[in-house]
Amino acid sequence: MTPRRNERALVRPHVVTGGRAHPSRNVFDLVTLVVAVSDRLTGLSPEQRAIVALCRGGALSVVEIAGHLRLPVGVTRVLLSDLMDSGHVTTRAAAQAARPTRTEILQEVLDGLRARL
Repeated sequence: MTPRRNERALVRPHVVTGGRAHPSRNVFDLVTLVVAVSDRLTGLSPEQRAIVALCRGGALSVVEIAGHLRLPVGVTRVLLSDLMDSGHVTTRAAAQAARPTRTEILQEVLDGLRARL
């Protein structure tokens, strides 16, 4: 009997992470930016090698990496925490939008009121 497609998908993430369901670090949210800092690939799994290769070109978010690898975000977080522990990647917080000053908000309100009149 051949396994159904969905059954294989449920087993694979377990195998990819070595049976772990949680990362060793809790620093990865969906928009955390990941950058490769090492070119060493020895001792890495194929998925980890793919992550390092993806992140060599610049910073990618956790959700982008998961999408490229077609892996669940939870599995990607486990792989990233292993790569961070081994010194292959580092993280940067996503840039936050600049907050408008009080004067800028008031000016936008005034402009909006003038446009309606």
